[in-house]
Amino acid sequence: MNSRLDPRRWLHYLLAPLDGPLTLLILILVGYAAVVMVSASPERLGTLALNTAVAFSVMWIAAKTPPSRMMSAALPLYAIGVLLLIAVALFGDVSKGARRWLNIGVTRIQPSELLKIAMPLTLAWYFQSREGMLRARDFFIAAGLLLLPVGLIAKQPDLGTSILVAASGFYVLFFAGLTWRLILPVAVVGIVGIGAIVAMGDTICQPGVDWPGLREYQKHRVCTLLDPTSDPLGKGFHIIQSTIAIGSGGVFGKGWGKGTQTHLDFLPERHTDFIFAVLTEEFGLAGALFLVVVYILLIFRGLFIAAGAPTLFSRLLAGALTLIFFTYAFVNMGMVSGILPVVGVPLPFVSYGGTALVTLCLGVGMLMSIQRHRRRVGT
Repeated sequence: MNSRLDPRRWLHYLLAPLDGPLTLLILILVGYAAVVMVSASPERLGTLALNTAVAFSVMWIAAKTPPSRMMSAALPLYAIGVLLLIAVALFGDVSKGARRWLNIGVTRIQPSELLKIAMPLTLAWYFQSREGMLRARDFFIAAGLLLLPVGLIAKQPDLGTSILVAASGFYVLFFAGLTWRLILPVAVVGIVGIGAIVAMGDTICQPGVDWPGLREYQKHRVCTLLDPTSDPLGKGFHIIQSTIAIGSGGVFGKGWGKGTQTHLDFLPERHTDFIFAVLTEEFGLAGALFLVVVYILLIFRGLFIAAGAPTLFSRLLAGALTLIFFTYAFVNMGMVSGILPVVGVPLPFVSYGGTALVTLCLGVGMLMSIQRHRRRVGT
């Protein structure tokens, strides 16, 4: 048989770039997503399959790409991303009161998605270039690189994406050795601020009270989190219905396809941001815990890859990408459960949405590339 037509050779070619544990975990998550999607929104199953095929192709290509090539692409990607964000601010399409999309003729793009990957790439490249010469000013320069796109994204406004981009950059700063003397004051201010909002909620949530730096709808999100019943048919509807769905699931759930909140159309955005509520209503606490365990294993595998990475760039990038998965899951579950404001962050690898799935699988592919490169260096 011609070796070029040997199916075993082709199978080896396809599987060689992939990391076994990561691939298995992603397949479990995507399979779980398909099961829930059949119940939540079966008409979207075909598009989900197409999105998954595209995302896995991107993951495979990223896994084949050496980390050195990723590092060389970091600064151009960052520059392109920032320029596109500026173009959005000047010429972007306005939809639902937000200017997030850029029309390029054949389609519309959301440049902020690019920064979820370009940001950790760029900061990892920066610290790699400063390895052995790090000073305090380098962290301030890195913080400036981070704050520029975060500010542009927050201005659109897109609080959810700005949080994710900010988190991805902060993780690189933290792993690079950011001192606790700078972290603790910010953390203390944040805790005090949250405590003040909770304590004075009844006063500052009154109509006519402006919150500096926040839009009116962002104020409503926080105030609704404090008391969803203040607007049960408006801003509080999402949280009330999702917490009812989660609570009614019990330990083992109502059964697949039997969620009343889902199928009686009480639960909004049930196939995207609030799919965790669908999952918990139908599969209960057991189904939610299974999902959490899979996420924990995914995070442990990513941190294991980061710990064994051969270069500073690879370690910083792998650590940041891994904790981005954690941030996605934590923020989504928190907002659906009513302990965080609703900010439009999808449940990683489970929520319906092609752009988010492609971005996440790109991150997984980078982790696979780092692991594959480590094996080659060690041989």
